[in-house]
Amino acid sequence: MSSSEPLSPPSQAEPESKQRYDPSSFLHEITGNNVIVKLHSGIEYHGRLQSVDGFMNIALESTKEVINKKEIMDWGDVFLRGHNVIYISAA
Repeated sequence: MSSSEPLSPPSQAEPESKQRYDPSSFLHEITGNNVIVKLHSGIEYHGRLQSVDGFMNIALESTKEVINKKEIMDWGDVFLRGHNVIYISAA
């Protein structure tokens, strides 16, 4: 293909399984709902998602700290630094 030939559009749309998913829309959908946030340390925080920023810094309310499926502490409002987060999931 020479540089003077125009690029042709793809002949068909990507299969649904290969389409890109924007995680920010998922995070927007679950804001205000209960979530589970797991940290690199293995500790999980279960609470209501208040906000997430571009660095994955997370603000939760009504938060419980869970280690090995045992509730350890009831913290209330919590701010988790995104650097420590492995994942966030809807509860």
